[in-house]
Amino acid sequence: FTEEKLGQAEKTELDAHLENLLSKAECTKLWTEKIMKQTEVLLQPNPNARIEEFVYEKLDRKAPSRMNNPELLGQYMIDAGNEFGPGTAYGNALIKCGETQKRIGTADRELIQTSAINFLTPLRNFIEGDYKTITKERKLLQNKRLDLDAAKTRLKKAKVAEARAASEQEVRITQSEFDRQAEITRLLLEGISSTHAHHLRCLNDFVEAQMTYYAQCYQYMLDLQKQLGSFPSTFLSNDNQSSSAPVQSVSAPSVLASASASLPSVSKSVVTSGITELKSSSGSRKARVLYDYDAANSSELSLLADEVITVYSIPGMDSDWLMGERGNQKGKVPITYLELLN
Repeated sequence: FTEEKLGQAEKTELDAHLENLLSKAECTKLWTEKIMKQTEVLLQPNPNARIEEFVYEKLDRKAPSRMNNPELLGQYMIDAGNEFGPGTAYGNALIKCGETQKRIGTADRELIQTSAINFLTPLRNFIEGDYKTITKERKLLQNKRLDLDAAKTRLKKAKVAEARAASEQEVRITQSEFDRQAEITRLLLEGISSTHAHHLRCLNDFVEAQMTYYAQCYQYMLDLQKQLGSFPSTFLSNDNQSSSAPVQSVSAPSVLASASASLPSVSKSVVTSGITELKSSSGSRKARVLYDYDAANSSELSLLADEVITVYSIPGMDSDWLMGERGNQKGKVPITYLELLN
């Protein structure tokens, strides 16, 4: 081997077909490792979690169950919504968003589990099983080739007839062993085509698992959007001085939306013609309450979802509010909680 590296000895070359098979096997191993590792990163972006799972796997122990990122976010949203009050628009929206995030987290967990069984495990089995066998037989072929070349070198150097005869016998034996090992290696390498076919089926399974996951996520978000579509676009604080950012919907229904008093330009752009007409006239209209609303003080009127009240405007009133009446009860109500009736 050393003489070959130094260019002082001839080397028996493998046939072109075997060389091509070896090259194909190396290429398959290289890209299988890269695809496998990057798929693991895709399914579990947290490197610490991957290391922990690897350690538990080597110890043949089950990793402790933990919330994934969507589930954790969902739990925070639900806890926040309960803290703010499920009866408030923002609290109710947070709870619904949190429940959807937890569903996405469950779907994400199912994707990881399915992909690990149907895609990652077969790739890993090839790297740790079939390719290790190929590597072992390839090293054995290398040793048989070196034995053959060493015997050929001794035959060239043999001067005495007896030594030459012994060297010829050694060459025949080593040649036979080399040919036998080359055939074994070739048969193993030709199995790479079957490996490709198997990995193709596994790839289809992985794509199907992803398709199921994204379809579930899309459906969950579509359902959430429908639930939030009729929510008020702002969550007003008790002192009516600040608000959160508007929640926008792709298919927004006919809900009266406005921003807080701190964003007058936005408020004017989203007030419907019905509200504008009501504010410019001295008449009153019936309105359906979209969500429960707890009055912040005695000047406001508490509301219950789906009840119908009478609303009207008074001069100098804030653009985000109307006066509401329910029997003998009267008080200010936020227009984002109302839907004017014809």
